[in-house]
Amino acid sequence: MPTSEQLLHLVIGGRVKDPRTVEFQDLKDIHVVGFYPDFATAQEAWRGWAQRTVDDAEMKYVIVHLHKLLEPSLDGE
Repeated sequence: MPTSEQLLHLVIGGRVKDPRTVEFQDLKDIHVVGFYPDFATAQEAWRGWAQRTVDDAEMKYVIVHLHKLLEPSLDGE
């Protein structure tokens, strides 16, 4: 069993209305990359997908800190 605490993260992406925001154009087209047990692995997945779409300003990938939503009292990272 791992000694570190699991801090659940989600990586998603999709076409946004404005590249300066995270308002997606069409929620049914959001790409769910996956769920990750820590920030480092989520960041690795995010970086891979963000780099694939770097030339498309309307495509954005983000990391959602699910552990902060599930247990807001955790300081986590």
